This record gives sequence, C-alpha cells and structure tokens, in this order.
Amino acid sequence: MSNILTVSELTKSVKALLEAEFPFVWVRGQVSNLARPASGHVYFTLTDGDAALSVVWFKSSQRSAEPVRLGADRVNPLTGEIEEDEGGTALTGSGLEDGMEVLCAGRLNVYEPRGQYQLVAELVQAQGVGDLAVAFEALKKKLAAKGYFDEDRKLELPRDPKRVAVVTSRSGAAIRDFLRIADTRGTGAEIRIYPVLVQGDRAPAQIAAALDQVDDEGWAEVAVLIRGGGSLEDLWAFNTEEVADAIYRARLPVITGVGHEPDVSIADFVADKRAATPTHAAQELWPRRETLAQKVDVLDLGLTRAYAAWLSGKEGEFEHLRKALVWLSPQRRLERMEDRFSALMSRLQGAGLDHYFERAEQGARAAEGLSRALGTHRLDGLSHDAAGLAHRLGRAFGPGCVDGLAGAVDGLGRRLDKSGRGAAEGAAQRLAVLETALRGLDPEGPLERGYALVRVAGTGEFLRDPRRVTKGDALDITVRDGRVAATVTDTRPNEE
Repeated sequence: MSNILTVSELTKSVKALLEAEFPFVWVRGQVSNLARPASGHVYFTLTDGDAALSVVWFKSSQRSAEPVRLGADRVNPLTGEIEEDEGGTALTGSGLEDGMEVLCAGRLNVYEPRGQYQLVAELVQAQGVGDLAVAFEALKKKLAAKGYFDEDRKLELPRDPKRVAVVTSRSGAAIRDFLRIADTRGTGAEIRIYPVLVQGDRAPAQIAAALDQVDDEGWAEVAVLIRGGGSLEDLWAFNTEEVADAIYRARLPVITGVGHEPDVSIADFVADKRAATPTHAAQELWPRRETLAQKVDVLDLGLTRAYAAWLSGKEGEFEHLRKALVWLSPQRRLERMEDRFSALMSRLQGAGLDHYFERAEQGARAAEGLSRALGTHRLDGLSHDAAGLAHRLGRAFGPGCVDGLAGAVDGLGRRLDKSGRGAAEGAAQRLAVLETALRGLDPEGPLERGYALVRVAGTGEFLRDPRRVTKGDALDITVRDGRVAATVTDTRPNEE
C-alpha cells in the first residue's frame, strides 16, 4: 500500500507538475465575479462561455505594463517577446470591470488549502467588452425604455409576511440559507418552494412559468426569486427577457436575491426589491425577533401611558360630575340656606346694634330732659313759690280768705304733686322700658350666646359686608372673654 497518498501529498504533486508544465501562460477571456477586498488584491473569474478559470492579481503586480516599442515592434516587458499590435491596453486593478474581455499573462498555481488551481496574473490587458456584457447592456437599455425599471410601478413588500413563495433550485445552498434565516426571524410564516432550474438554457422558461403559477394561485403575499453565486454565464438565466417579462407582469411583489453582493442582474432591475444575496432577501422580508420584542415593549409602554392618561381624564370628569352633583344635592342646598340664614342673622344683629345705639342715645336725651323738667330742684322751687304766694294772699285777704285760698292751694298742690308724681312714674316706666330695650340692644349682649363683633382694624367700623374688605386686611374680633386679631384670606358675598 506504499502507493496510497495523502491529500496534501497528492495536491503537492499536482502543484509541482502543473507549475512546471505551465510556468508562464497567456489566457484570453471575459471577466466575471470581480472582487476587490481591502487588501488591495483583485480576484475574478476568466471565462469563455464553456469553461472558467480563477484569477488572482496581487496588489504588487498591479502596475502599468505597456509593451515597449523598439522601432515598429512591441516588446512585452515581462516575457521579452515581440507582440502583434492588437490595440490592447494594459490595466491597473482599479480599471478592471465585470464583462470586460481581457488578456491575462501569468503563471498557473495550485492553492493548496482548497485544492484549486488558479492563474496568478502578472499583466491584465483590455481587449474590449465581451459578448455577454454587450447583450446585457442591450437588454437593459431596451427594458428601461419600456418602463420595466420605473420606481412608480414597483410594489411595497409586506412586512413580516405569513405566506411566501420561493422560486429557486430545490437542492441549492441558496434555499438552505434562506430557510435558515427565515427560521430565526419574524413571527412565523408558511413557505412554499417552487423548484426550477436556475442555470442553463431551460432555466428561463421554468423560472417564468413558476412566477406565473405563483401569481395565478393568488396564495402568496410575496414571491422570492433566489440563486447562489456564480459567474456571469452561471447567472445568465436571470438576464433574459423571458424572466424579466414574468416579473414585470406579476401582480404581487417580487424580491430577488441572485448571486453575491456585487452581482446585479436584469431581474434585479425589474423586481420590486433587490436583495444582495438569498440571505439578505430573508432579512428584508422578516424583521429580527429582538426588534419585534422591542416594538412590543414600546407599544406596551405606549398603551400603559395612554391608559393612564385616559384614566386620569375619566377621573377628572368623575370629579367634575361629583362636584356638580354635590352642588345640586338637597344637602348642599340646605347648607347654602344655612349659610344664607347665618349671613342674614349677622346683618340683623348689625341692624339691631345700630338701632340699639340710636335708641340708647334717644333714651339718654329723654332722661336728661325729664330730669331737667321734673327733677327735685324744680319741685322745691314750685313749693317755695306757693308758700310765698300764700303769704302774700294772707296779707291781702285776711285769715279767712287765706284759709280758703290755702285750702285751694293745698288742693292744687296735691293735684300738682299727683300730676308730678304721675308724670315722674310714667317717665320712670318709660325709662325702664328704654333701659330694657337698651339692654336688649347692647352689642355685647349677644356675645354671651356665642356671637362675635367684627371690626375693620384700619377704620374701626363694624364689618357687615364682605365686599368692604379685601384679602390681607386686618380684623379685630370681640368675643365674650376678650378680643382676637385676624387677617382676611378669602371673601364670599351672599347670593342675591
């Protein structure tokens, strides 16, 4: 079993044989799958329609390598060979584009980690644009003129769809990646796969028929057209007018995820939405579940705030209705009547005090006048006058006459005394009545019953009307056992 080789041994043998057989070659083909990573190296595929060759063009080799002219001949600086003048132009890495027809010079190499042979390019020379690129641009221009790419005809994709139709190869990596992402996003969906060829001459017809079937069934919310990466020839089925027509006439949204991120097809231009890859297509359809959970939290918070605001508004309405009900209730009406009664009582007490002071002054003046009119000094004066008169009469008319006159005078005196006493008693009775009334009008009398006298501190007048004071005025309140100082904080006039 000495002839059994390991993978590494076999790969090294193939590498040594290949590199020895092809130390330097010239290869013509069309550029596809062009990639420029951050390292500055350039990777692409060189194809002629029947076969493909991987090419790596390292950054150190990307320099202008125009052939040197020696007279009429062109000498290649890399090989020293004399070349025919074919109009080619040497390129740098930034000038290379997909679809270009190029002539590459370099050495064959086996990349051992992948067991893949590749061309390590030393020179890349433009030879014009390939046939496929010309056909691509021609179809793109034609469909653009027909309005296939217009944005205003494109439909919005449903967010988090529940029914999705996928047109792709049943066994490709694209469908596995799509389903893997779909299983981790959104809130769940039913996915139907419509298997078709995605490469070769029969692929365009099958893709168009599947899209028409999905559209006619009317079951799905969105159609997904996906395929994994490949060369321009591999993806050519998606650059056909047949597939473009099927996407254009679809009545439901169509999203494409064809090839790798740099790959752009005619189907991408016509579709309602272009995704960079099949995985990206799934990400465009279904949101992350963490995002949905966060939205639920936001909605929950918004609902809580809205409910709190609604409840607060209802509580305000309830409080307003409660106050209105209290204001209109019989109990409140009785309270208002009691307040009015208290106000009227206060006014009545004030009027009584005014009347008392007025009557007291009148009584004092009457008592003084009565005292002056019927007092003791006045009666003594009248008696003295009567005695003098009797003496003069006695001298004038004699004892008999005097005795008669004396009797008459005695009678008049008794009558006068009676009248004086009656008048004095009547005045005394009126004075007693006035004293009784005066005691009833005594402003300090009601204080014994719990009432109080309120004066405005600034003017000394009794307070009868709340409109005579304002907030902040000082008051002097007299109660039975003393006085209280107060300040006005609010006034409420009685209702009319």
